[in-house]
Amino acid sequence: MSFFITLVETTDAARRELEAEPKIHSMIHHGLTLAEYRAFLHDLYHIVWHFCPIMAAAASRCDDRFRSVRHELYERIEEEKGHEDWVMDDIRALGGDEGRARSTPPSAPVQSVIAFNYWSAERQHPCAVLGMLYQLEVISSVYGGRVAGAIAKAIGRDVEAGGFRFLTSHASMDQDHMAKLNVLVKTIGDAGAQAAIVNSTRVNFHQFGQMFGAGGFAANMEEA
Repeated sequence: MSFFITLVETTDAARRELEAEPKIHSMIHHGLTLAEYRAFLHDLYHIVWHFCPIMAAAASRCDDRFRSVRHELYERIEEEKGHEDWVMDDIRALGGDEGRARSTPPSAPVQSVIAFNYWSAERQHPCAVLGMLYQLEVISSVYGGRVAGAIAKAIGRDVEAGGFRFLTSHASMDQDHMAKLNVLVKTIGDAGAQAAIVNSTRVNFHQFGQMFGAGGFAANMEEA
């Protein structure tokens, strides 16, 4: 059995827990209010801003045993750079406060997962970054399009009218990324690398779920 199948099977419970989270279930099927969506985009902006730097930190620590991982990260950085501006475009389109989004820290769960991903890449194992990629790509490819449509309907706005560029673009883009990740992960046979990827995936799924709790983006909803 390939390690990619092992990764899917050993982390699927964490993914299913997301769907069981009442607020996430509601978002997928019924969307968010405008205030909630703006607050969510504020958190998302900071996740995306740190995406490339985290991958760069991991790539810098990949020795030649993980040359294929390093090269994949180089390619992914090139593809993903500047995508935080897409989130900012969405915030702007929905009348959000750009200055506040840039200068105000995200919710505590997002700060925690950003810190975790830097730490795991730099102090645990550089291949741990693949857990971050896997979690984000599962969410984007499986839920991104549905969520964009549900939110647009909830706030009475056409998806094409602006405010959904990041979600809709990554819904399709990350299907291709997932296929490439599948191929890459199958080449990783090192037990330490595998353990780090599984752990990172579980932590990233868990922390994403925490975004929808009392200490998540809703805490900033009034000001978003």
